[in-house]
Parts: sequence; structure tokens; C-alpha cells
Amino acid sequence: MKIAVLLSGGVDSSVALKLLKEQGHDLTAFYLKIWLQDEFSFLGECPWEEDLKFVRSVCEQENIPLEVLSLQNEYWDSVVSYTISEIKEGRTPNPDIYCNSLIKFGQFYEKIDSSFEKVASGHYAKVENQKGKFILKSSPDPIKDQTYFLAYLTQQQLSRALFPLGDYNKQQVRKFADDFNLPNKNRKDSQGICFLGQIKFADFIKHHLGELKGDIIDIDTEKVMGKHDGYYYYTIGQRSGLKLGGGPWYVVKKDVKKNIIYISRENRAKRERDEFSVVNINWITGKKPIEENLKVKIRHGANFYNCRLALNDNNSADVKLNKADQGIAAGQFAVFYCDDICLGGGVIK
Repeated sequence: MKIAVLLSGGVDSSVALKLLKEQGHDLTAFYLKIWLQDEFSFLGECPWEEDLKFVRSVCEQENIPLEVLSLQNEYWDSVVSYTISEIKEGRTPNPDIYCNSLIKFGQFYEKIDSSFEKVASGHYAKVENQKGKFILKSSPDPIKDQTYFLAYLTQQQLSRALFPLGDYNKQQVRKFADDFNLPNKNRKDSQGICFLGQIKFADFIKHHLGELKGDIIDIDTEKVMGKHDGYYYYTIGQRSGLKLGGGPWYVVKKDVKKNIIYISRENRAKRERDEFSVVNINWITGKKPIEENLKVKIRHGANFYNCRLALNDNNSADVKLNKADQGIAAGQFAVFYCDDICLGGGVIK
């Protein structure tokens, strides 16, 4: 097949490229320049230059043509503006989900030649065609599995998506990189939000929203425990960065209008929830699930909850977990599963 391969400079996408080459496909590599470091040049060297250096090295070694495509404007309009808006409203955004659905498997499709049959990436996930429906399935690596970040993809998008790493775990992929002697075989995995690179999230928020001094209040005693620089620096369930003694302290509530962060140490009832609502749900197959008892992730990682789902008519649902969680925040995504099939997800209200 003629395949467009998204390369990031990391090990995963490079191994995906090499595996496809070994299978004899006609490949063109693409590096999407979506970094915003240009506006953060005062913080030092731009990490995307190092990424692109590794991308070029891999493509030269494998004799694969490379195109560098700038999608910075599109990224700002689709992902960054959403992120800033959600933070300002006191919610917890997930820009990586929108990066996949709107950019990598969205506007990128429109930018490339229609002769490319598939768009491949280094995501840990699988796509299967079952009776004309494209099913998104988890990878064997529960920690690296990235179906959570792909839950907003549609049937049309999945029909062209290809994930060569879907049957492997991270250890196997690292061994592939070593066996193939890839130039980036020893490179560490990137962490954090995709468009920030090495920019700290707090620096990003400060640059766009500034500082707004407010009180940190113990919700159980109503005592002022300290000061903060703005409600938008904190998320529900957070326990680090509060700089308070006598902890551990947890963020349990935010008053956006009054700019107050409420914390709790002992009162688990105020820290934990086992019910929430989800809106703007994307069901990947286009159909609502028949089963009411499913599994759900409320953040990326290996942890699932069993849940009971009550579907509503307005593309929303009420969710009841089998166990309470202390980090459920408005704006986060809840992603639903039936066994190893990712059914889709929506935004926690």
C-alpha cells in the first residue's frame, strides 16, 4: 500500500516506519510541526529541532522520503485555543484527544494526497474491520495502550488509520529499535502534553492567563491555609504543588468566580465521587452500546473501573462507578470499553 507515516522523532513511530518498510509498502514520512515553542523562545532551545533531527536521521538511514508539514495555525485554532478556554473556565482539558481527532487523523488527511491509502503512526492500539465496521481495540501493553487518546476518532478516520505497533508491548518495541539499529534507539519517551514539548504546563498557563492571587481554604475547617497564583493552575484530585505542610492535601473543589481553591486531608467523602455525567459522547461505531455494564477509564493509564451506564437522548450519559475516585474533574474524558474494545468516550460534566 501507499502509506503516509507520521514520525515524531521518538522510538515508537520510527519502529512503526521500519516494520512497514519490511513489509514492502510504499512509504512517505511526515513530520508535523505543531510546536508552539516559537512563542516561548525566551525559555531556551526549541525541542522540535531535536525531534526533526532524529526524524531526518531515521529517514536517511531507511531511504524514506520525508516531508515537513506545518500545521501550527490549524493546531492553534483546533487544540490550543480549546485548551486555554477550558483552563480559564476551571475545567481540566485533554488536548491530546483533540490532537488525534482534529489534526493527526483530521486535517492532516485533508493536507495529503488522496492516493495515500493509509495514515500510520506509532500509537499502541489496533484497528480491525468487523463486518464493515472499524473497531478500535486495546494493545497488549496496558500501561502504554493509547486507545484512551483515540476515543474521539470516527469510522471514516479509523478506515484510513494504521497502527503497526498494535500487537506489541513497549519492551518488544525497544528491542525492535535496537535490532534495527535506529538512530534514536536509546531516546527516552516524551512526557506531557503533545504541543508543549519540554515547556512546563505552568509556564504555558502563566504566559496566556497570567497570575491571579487567591486563597487556599481547608474545606473541613474553612481555615485559610495559604495563597495560590490562580485557580487555573489546579485540578481536582491534585496533591502536588500546593506547597503546604501537614499533608497530604488534595484539591477537592474550585470556586472559579471567587478564585478559591478548596483542599481536604482527612475527609474522603469530600474527595471522592462514584457518579458523574458525560456529554458530547463519540461512539466509534456510530451506535450506542447495548450493554449497560462496561469498563471506563477517566484518565490515561492501566486503571479501569467497572461502571453502569445510563444513556440519555441528548448524546449524554450518567455513569456509576463500582468504586469511588478522588480525581474526577469536569472537562476530563471518560472512555468506555467492552473487554478489549474501545467503544468511545465523552467529556465529564
